[in-house]
Amino acid sequence: MTASPTPVTIHTDGSCLGNPGPGGWAAVLTGGDARKELCGGYRLTTNNRMELMAVIEALQALNRPCKIVLHSDSQYFLHALTKGWLRNWKRNGWLTAAKKPVKNRDLWQRLDPLLAAHQIDYRWVKGHSGNPENERCDLLARREAGRRDLPEDPGFEP
Repeated sequence: MTASPTPVTIHTDGSCLGNPGPGGWAAVLTGGDARKELCGGYRLTTNNRMELMAVIEALQALNRPCKIVLHSDSQYFLHALTKGWLRNWKRNGWLTAAKKPVKNRDLWQRLDPLLAAHQIDYRWVKGHSGNPENERCDLLARREAGRRDLPEDPGFEP
């Protein structure tokens, strides 16, 4: 599978008003002259779930394999990929090194094939540090978390 020649830049963020609590996710995708903003939320969820949803929704919005530079302020998301946690969880039957069930397994299982379809360069961005696209994602995610008409998060387990 050949990735598109023009790289896509993706910024993502998740927000939760309380943890757990109402949550929102957002992604900004840019490539060439194109720009797309995506956002949504759930009535009761966690910050980590919203961080993962932002990446899932961003990758689902792409209609072909791409070269991607993905910016996230989520150490949880980035460490799962860059430190091999996701690979180990799958190998260990979705158990952590401590033999406990992996949290957010439903989202990791949705995310795994989406990640495999693209060539992704992961970049950590410090949250709330003035990065314009990260700040935009934060604003959109917080706005979504504050909506009154949020749906249930079908995979949330208290």
